[in-house]
Amino acid sequence: MYEISQFFPVHIRQDIRKMPAQGLEEIRIRVGQPIEFYYGQGSRGLLVEKENGETELYRATGEDAAEILDYISSYSIYAFQEEVRQGYITVEGGYRIGVVGQAVTEQGKITGMHHISFFNFRIAREKIGCANEVLPYLRFQDSIYNTLFLSAPGAGKTTYLRDCIRLLSEGEKGRAGLKVCVVDERSEIGACRMGIPQNHLGPRTDVLDGCRKPEGMLLVLRSMSPEVIAVDELGTEEDFLAVEQAVCSGSKVLGTIHAGELQELQEKPHLRNWMERQLFQRFVLIQRQEGGAREIHIFDAGMRKLC
Repeated sequence: MYEISQFFPVHIRQDIRKMPAQGLEEIRIRVGQPIEFYYGQGSRGLLVEKENGETELYRATGEDAAEILDYISSYSIYAFQEEVRQGYITVEGGYRIGVVGQAVTEQGKITGMHHISFFNFRIAREKIGCANEVLPYLRFQDSIYNTLFLSAPGAGKTTYLRDCIRLLSEGEKGRAGLKVCVVDERSEIGACRMGIPQNHLGPRTDVLDGCRKPEGMLLVLRSMSPEVIAVDELGTEEDFLAVEQAVCSGSKVLGTIHAGELQELQEKPHLRNWMERQLFQRFVLIQRQEGGAREIHIFDAGMRKLC
């Protein structure tokens, strides 16, 4: 908690540091509303002590928002305009901070953000080793099967993807490490700051940060000769077409998709087409249980359950 407290106003830092760090997933700041800490089993407001010794919920002010913005942008918000336009800023330690306020638009597209008054600190939590039991099912000779990780938002698909990238890049159980290229459109996988990943992705991993997935996948195919391309949150038709080109070019693909159940894949035309053609041979379904535990189910191309 000490590390992340440095991005908060000085007058509440000590109160921030008193909050439990175990299980913390998000910190939400909304001007005029209580600051909330979200854990796996609920949320808690930030309590501060008044002059009379009593405690009360602390409500964020406009001055707090301005101070937070200064800290997370190192007093140079203009240097982060492209990230802000996409709704986030990544800071040291791998923390990704969602920011929203008054959008500036041009011809229907967001070109900037004014009066930023809402922040979502997503707590960076690398779970090194979480994919140890998953990876053997994805391995095929000296490479891997094309694989999709599926889960509802916040259930852990990016965390498992990240750890698979690390394991493949490092090499394991006598296998040499693979050349992995990460196309990290929203800095979710590597949490790059100034081009340097804050998360541990392994020694043979190259990261293209802040680039749209369709253009990024084609770029790394041309320039980096990847054995594996890793991408997060596939969703658009352009994404799917770029994945098909990558697969046809000889690279293996590790990707994630929002889906709480396997049946949801049949509801998406491109995914249904992939399943019929068996373009992907492994599907890893991650489901969050009560209490925050994750349950993993792995299926092959024929939707037969492997574990």
